[in-house]
Amino acid sequence: MYTPNTKETMNLLKDLVLIPSPSGNTYDIIQFIQKWLKERHVPSRITNKGGLIVTLHGEDTSLHRVLTAHVDTLGAMVKEIKSDGRLKLSMIGGFRWNAVEGEYCSVETTTGNRFRGTILMHQASVHTYKDAGSAERSEQNIEVRLDEVVHSKKDTEDLGISVGDFVSFDPRPEITKSGFFKSRHIDDKASVAMLLKVIESIVENKETLPYTTHFIIANNEEIGYGGNSNIPVETVEYLAVDMGALGDGQASDEFTVSICAKDSSGPYHYGLRKHLVRLAEEHQIDYKIDLYNYYGSDASAAVRSGADIKHALIGAGVDASHANERTHEKSLYHTESLISRYVFSQLAE
Repeated sequence: MYTPNTKETMNLLKDLVLIPSPSGNTYDIIQFIQKWLKERHVPSRITNKGGLIVTLHGEDTSLHRVLTAHVDTLGAMVKEIKSDGRLKLSMIGGFRWNAVEGEYCSVETTTGNRFRGTILMHQASVHTYKDAGSAERSEQNIEVRLDEVVHSKKDTEDLGISVGDFVSFDPRPEITKSGFFKSRHIDDKASVAMLLKVIESIVENKETLPYTTHFIIANNEEIGYGGNSNIPVETVEYLAVDMGALGDGQASDEFTVSICAKDSSGPYHYGLRKHLVRLAEEHQIDYKIDLYNYYGSDASAAVRSGADIKHALIGAGVDASHANERTHEKSLYHTESLISRYVFSQLAE
């Protein structure tokens, strides 16, 4: 039985979250992953859209599986340089402005230079603005205060900063003694780390999967379309590995693997969901079944695009999704265990 090493998984996750990769600007992290795979003698290819695919040939080459996780994250883009040299932003991905208020950030220019800053309300000073607490957290009021000597729009432009530059939020990863991993962008770099560790184990132990299996590291999931232009026609089952979102009324927690029954796109494939539950119960993998009202995955996007597949979604339980996220080593352990059991199982009925 494959036994995940959660310490190794979390260390890899830490490496991943420290590489900025907002949707649309994922070149560096894809290069990091390809190098990581090459060092382990795992061939991969990069798609035209900039995602990455690993294909492991199985005993049955006529029926294929796809597993996917996404490496792109939330972020922002410079929308406007203000007259005082500060920056207005446009969101990349679905978050709330209050979730990034006060966060340190980096602005990357088209020439590759990076400048540091802080995301703040324009009315940040309580000694100056009566509405510092009540003013709306919005695109109009949120701005980047650059850590450069700038007094005007021209000063900022002279640094090489322009409209369309990417802005990345500092992840601030921390692994606690109690087993928690907290950071921005656990969604979905935790899943990427788990897929990579499973691939590493299969190749290192020279194991053969029952079916040819493709692992897609998608780079556009946060904006809705992931890696779904790269689903082989032989694909029968498609498993998205993403986060389990926690909150009031949710069954998921930070200590089990979440198996999604339904999200905003509708129910996932019932037969494949039951197959995953059976695997979890047969192998003492702790799980929770859950529904997510405001959620969509690469698997649901694949079905919407017309793919004739059985689709499912599992993931580690992540608290405070799209904000200051957190999960626990137990959830990573059970999720990685279920991934491994799934890729060696027979197809669902």
